[in-house]
Amino acid sequence: MGKIKVVHYINQFFAGIGGEEMAHVEPEKREGVVGPGMALNAGFKDEAEIVTTIICGDSYFGENMEEAKATILEMVKEEDPDLFIAGPAFNAGRYGVACGTIADAVQSELGIPAMTGMYIENPGADMYKKSVYIISTRNSAAGMRDAVKKMVPLALKVAKGEEIGSPDEEHYIPRGIRKNYFTEKRGSERAVEMLLKKLAGEEFETEFPMPDFDRVDPQPAIKDMSKATIAIVTSGGIVPHGNPDHIESSSASKYGKYDIEGVEDLVEGEWETAHGGHDPVYANIDADRVIPVDVLRDMEKEGKIGKLHRYYYSTVGNGTAVASAKAFAEEIGKELKEDGVDAVILTSTWGTCTRCGATMVKEIERAGMPVVHICTVTPISLTVGANRIIPAIAIPHPLGNPNLDADEEKALRRGLVEKALMALQTEVEDQTVFED
Repeated sequence: MGKIKVVHYINQFFAGIGGEEMAHVEPEKREGVVGPGMALNAGFKDEAEIVTTIICGDSYFGENMEEAKATILEMVKEEDPDLFIAGPAFNAGRYGVACGTIADAVQSELGIPAMTGMYIENPGADMYKKSVYIISTRNSAAGMRDAVKKMVPLALKVAKGEEIGSPDEEHYIPRGIRKNYFTEKRGSERAVEMLLKKLAGEEFETEFPMPDFDRVDPQPAIKDMSKATIAIVTSGGIVPHGNPDHIESSSASKYGKYDIEGVEDLVEGEWETAHGGHDPVYANIDADRVIPVDVLRDMEKEGKIGKLHRYYYSTVGNGTAVASAKAFAEEIGKELKEDGVDAVILTSTWGTCTRCGATMVKEIERAGMPVVHICTVTPISLTVGANRIIPAIAIPHPLGNPNLDADEEKALRRGLVEKALMALQTEVEDQTVFED
């Protein structure tokens, strides 16, 4: 075959358009190589060439997934490439979901081989590792050289239809596919060797790793919301002004517990977001756009809920490790249970923030309370395993819309909270997204 034609997908950041302030840009197509495509092209040498680069803002894709997917598929179809590559996305959650979504769609709907690359904890990895070859990368763009080095050989094999080796050989994330192979030693001999290593306390590797189905059974619904104590937890990083606990803007190592006794509204100048994964302006102007204290206070006075818990808990979900999120939530869940909290509303903003939030949802629910997850990227929440899910408005302001006047925006937020309370009063046997 001649030189392999490649279409490459990247986000606004790697295209050099801008960061979060430009995450709203719609899909566009550029001839030739842009950004990390230069490294991929160099690795391909004379075997393949990126002929077209497709660019889309992370927020636009996340908030308009079906429309963005359809537009990008049409762009790819027009180019009729031999191979489609997305990313690498590293640990950027929205970017990873976009890369996985498009690569999967290009394969399944257009019949064009596709692949991508991302960090193992990227929510896009869990969502698409079974359908798309995903090169395992480091957690940041500092690992670009290593990622490209691994992506190029696999990309060429995928494009040529050659046999793909094991995940260890080809550096992709395991897909849960098992293949028969011949070995010099019988199974019984290998089993005995493994047993002896285990008895001796030595390291060994099973030939049949079991999948980790980390699901939590939904807690029973609240019977009488008018008597229930509701707590707020967020991975959206809302903190008192000045961030007194110095919660990191990314890869948080801690969470905060904050007293809202007597607080009716989260006014500008007294509250802010520590989140570094999206434009903070909207949350800093009105933190109720991330945690709905104002609406819950109204409902408390109206007798719709028993009371709003005195404390809320906050961390930054931006790139935060799954293990850290679990540890935070185990502590939070224990405290909330001891304090007599009946149910929890947990809010999240962007991709890895939603992954962090959904992880916390499970651990708090495991402590014995129903939890509803209000989030912007619902597929991530579903993949991680939250049981009650409410789709939010937009990444920088999940419970608000700055384009509305104050009364309209509060009414919008109230509608979301009412839906969340309804979810908490609804018995569910499995994961449920409460749509309009």
